[in-house]
Amino acid sequence: QVQLAESGGGLVQAGASLTLSCAASGRIFSNYPMAWFRQAPGKEREFVAAISLNGGSTRYADSVKGRFTISRDNTKSTVSMQMSSLKPEDTAVYYCTAAKVDFLRPSNDPSDYTYWGHGTQVTVSS
Repeated sequence: QVQLAESGGGLVQAGASLTLSCAASGRIFSNYPMAWFRQAPGKEREFVAAISLNGGSTRYADSVKGRFTISRDNTKSTVSMQMSSLKPEDTAVYYCTAAKVDFLRPSNDPSDYTYWGHGTQVTVSS
């Protein structure tokens, strides 16, 4: 079973940068497409970014494209998301997730993902 643990969240001012990390347990990390979702208070869980199992393909929500960058290091069993030019609208709990199967393209559908971390809070003040 894959276990995921997010870290790197915090309180920052608008325009600042943060890097979120997701550490995965086990030695089959490279076989899992990965993604980040977020959920703001009173909102539905929202797709943020996804990456293929080998890191060759990425997909971003329009709201973060150009500001966020997802990457993975399979040798260290980690997935990261660099966030820059943060806005108050980015405030949410950010979740790392992994899928059991591969996709034709990185998926933005939460139902395609099986394993979820507990989330890390990102708060961006104006």
